[in-house]
Amino acid sequence: MKEIVDYLHTKNLVFKSLKEISPKELGSRKKIALYLGVTMQGYYALVMSIEKKSRILKKEATELMLLHEKVEKYVDSKITKKYIIIKAPLCSKAKALLEENNWKVWHENA
Repeated sequence: MKEIVDYLHTKNLVFKSLKEISPKELGSRKKIALYLGVTMQGYYALVMSIEKKSRILKKEATELMLLHEKVEKYVDSKITKKYIIIKAPLCSKAKALLEENNWKVWHENA
């Protein structure tokens, strides 16, 4: 958790609160870290962190967006800010799809 908070701090993002949500609670088997935060303005923000060796393709990007919808239902509120930290090879079409849907993508080569 500390490394995520430090990483977000380098991106000038500070949250009032940040809690981890287990993907199992949402019925997902993905190896992903999900964090739900509240911004200083009072909006909900979702931070996803993925670290793996295989490439993230457009299909998986779609699955991640569906996971966002599940989180919205789980907290019963609209999540306005969406961030994703990817430490894996990323398909350019997947990145474009995420950015078209108002995701802020931070990609680091693993």
